[in-house]
Order: sequence, then C-alpha cells, then structure tokens
Amino acid sequence: MTLRALLQKLTTPAAFLSVLVLLLSGCDRGTPSLVVKAVAAGVPSLAPFFDEDSGLGKDARIASRPVRGSLQQGDTPGLYGGSKQATVCDVDQLERFLTDPRNGHKAQAWARALEITTPGIPEYLDRLTPVLLRHDTLVKNHDYKKGKAVPYDSLLQAGIAILVDTRGQPAVKCSCGNPLRPFAGDTNRVSVEFEDGNEEWQGYDRSSVVVVRPAAQPLEKITLVDVADTDRGISRPVGTSGTKDATFDTRHPRAVPSLAGVTFGEARRALTDRGLAAGYDSEGPPPDDARVTATDPPAGTALGFGEYVLLSVAEDTGASDGSDTTPPPTTTPPASPAPSASEPSGTGGPGAGSGSPPPTSGPPPSSTPPPPSSSPPPSSSPPPPPTSSAPVTGSVPAVTSAPPPEITSAPPTTSSATATSSAPVTGSAPVTSSAPVTSGPTTSGPATDEPTPQEPTESATV
Repeated sequence: MTLRALLQKLTTPAAFLSVLVLLLSGCDRGTPSLVVKAVAAGVPSLAPFFDEDSGLGKDARIASRPVRGSLQQGDTPGLYGGSKQATVCDVDQLERFLTDPRNGHKAQAWARALEITTPGIPEYLDRLTPVLLRHDTLVKNHDYKKGKAVPYDSLLQAGIAILVDTRGQPAVKCSCGNPLRPFAGDTNRVSVEFEDGNEEWQGYDRSSVVVVRPAAQPLEKITLVDVADTDRGISRPVGTSGTKDATFDTRHPRAVPSLAGVTFGEARRALTDRGLAAGYDSEGPPPDDARVTATDPPAGTALGFGEYVLLSVAEDTGASDGSDTTPPPTTTPPASPAPSASEPSGTGGPGAGSGSPPPTSGPPPSSTPPPPSSSPPPSSSPPPPPTSSAPVTGSVPAVTSAPPPEITSAPPTTSSATATSSAPVTGSAPVTSSAPVTSGPTTSGPATDEPTPQEPTESATV
C-alpha cells in the first residue's frame, strides 16, 4: 500500500521514471549486505563467557590507522599493536577459569567454537599471543547463551585486546573470553549496526576495515608497534605475554625492494621480511601468481616499519604469454624472394617460383644451367631426342613457368615446346613415348614461348 500511494502521488512521467529506476537498481544489487554488530573498545559484552569485572583483559584507546587492502595476512608488519602492561590479557587467569570443573559447560562450548577438544584447552592457550588491534577488524564473534556458543559477525574497534594464534589470526577477545573465528563474508558488502551501547566511534572509516587471513607459515614471533610510543617496535615470541619482548626502532629506514616482474606472493614475502606491508587497490588481493608491474612508492624509497607499499599487478597474466607480437614467417612472406637454400622445403623444387620469372629465382632463361643430375646440358649439342635422363626439371630448372600438372600425359603440340610439354612435371617419367624433337632446339625457346598466365600456383609444389 505504501508503494501504491507513492506512485499515485507522482504527477509527471519524469518523476515516475526516477522512482522506477531507483527501485530497479535496488533489485539488481544482488546479494544483500551482511549485517555485523559493532563492538566498541571498553564496552562490556551482554553475553560473555567470562566475567569482565575480573580483569581478564583491558582495551586501549587508539585511532584506527589507514589500510591498503581489506584482507591482510596475520604476519603483516604493524598489523597489531602491543603494550608492556600485563593487564592487556591475562592468559593464565583465562586458563584457570576454563579448566575449573564448575565451568565445564562453558569450557565445552568455548572449545567447540574454536574447533578444539576440551582437554586441549591448556595447550591451545599456551600458543596464543596477546596483541592490540590497530585496525577496525571484522571477525566472527561468539556470545554465550543458554549453554551454547552463539556465533555472530562483528566489527571490533581498534584498540581492543585479543589473543592471536600461531598464524596471526584473532582467536579470543581478552576482556570477556569470547572465542573469535575468521570473518567469512564479503568485506565490500557489510552493514555495521551500532547498538547496545556500542556507539559509532570517532574516526570510524569504512575503508579502513580489515579481515585477517592466516599467515602462510606458523610464526615464531609477532612484530608489534607499541601503542604508547609508535617509535618503538616490539618483537614478541609467539605464546608469550611480554616477558620475552625485544624492542626496535620503527623509524629505522627500510628501502622498498625492486619487485617488478616477481609474483604478488613473492613480493608480499619480500616486503614482510623487510618490515613493510603489502597493499593493493582492488576489492580483493591479487592472486599469488599475478606478476607485479610497479610499486608505490618506487624501489629504493625509504619507509618506516609497517608502512604500506602499494603493489600493481598485470590485469591478465596469461594474455601476454599466449600472444605473439611478432608475425610468424609462415603467414607473412618476405617482400623479396630469398635464396633457394633458405626457403621452406614445401615451397617447390629447384627453380620453382610464383608464376612470374623474377631474376633472383634462378638463372636467366637464355642460359642453360647444368642439370642437378649427371645428364649433359641440352645446349651443348644439336637437338637430341629426349632420353630417360632428361626430365623437365633437369633441363630447364630456372624457367619458373613450367606447364600445369594436368597436361603431364599429353603429347607435344608444338615443335618448339615439345621437350618441356611432353615431359612430366614431376620429373619421374621420361619423354621416350613422345615424338622426337627435330624442328627446334631446347636451349632457350621453351622459356619464351610458354604462356605463363596459364600456370597455376600449385606447380610450385613439385
């Protein structure tokens, strides 16, 4: 009824068309946006696994930093922040809570959400590392309701303390102990709901939202940026809470390596080894085998720890490999005929041409070159009868106007061209069955009397 009332109020065709276009465009958007719940730093969960008043974890107040690419691997330098405060995440306290028999139902639901066994909880926690988010991060969160872990998609604000696994993926939200799993939706089609005290925070930027994908290999350490002093970096061994941290200067210059021509996967690993982050401008990361064409900033530029290097890749890596920019010689013949020794073997026999007698295709018609066989040249004696050793191909090799193959068995019709017309073009049959040639020599007459327009191009296949 609302749509009908709206259409009745439209008095002009233009207004009607405008509304129709809007309606159709809404229908063509395809998959609807995925609703995710915002989780602000410092705001307690309504259905936590763990009592947040017990001091299990403590969030920080930091601004989300820009990102170049919504999907980032867990080993990306500068992806996470750190702090020397022991209260960021008390892993020992969480372990005691989950291994307490009085919390057995919660422990079972917690382990099931993370796809581990309940007895394996202590070992799993020993491999987790506390960090602080430096980006607003999409995850699959879990509430504890009616004895079960209830999953829901959520956006965690930068500054929230979490535990990450050995590949750098978020695993646990520290303040409430809720399990975290990777976000599986389309990062470009999400609708964030700010409710239940989680108001939209200052600095929220849809373009700076990230999803963490697992690192290619298990990590030995995680490099962090101290949120209290961004000039200081923290190298934290995996499975430790800060007691074994090593610090470094994030301002130490790191030169962008030359990456043109390598694959995207190789470029990302090279940047990670230097403490730089790989960025991209597409909706999703390029394939690992895509070839890098350029970097921004260019090679040799000095950057600080965790800064992004934008990688440009070829749009279609297979197009250049499958195309041939140089025309093949078989499709484009040369402008002038090449020597017979370099011609393809299928173009013809000795002296074969294109139907016209170019001077470079063989000796001039007035001269009689020696035949390729042992037969004597016909010009050295009076016109003898053609014998079995004088096929056409041996007596007139450079005429380039041999008779068509169709008349190979025809008898001679003229006195001057008998030697050439009665012999088979293939050179395999002698002309002994023909009438003797007595009225004209065979030296030069046949070359000038042959009607070249009647010669088909197929004669070059001899």
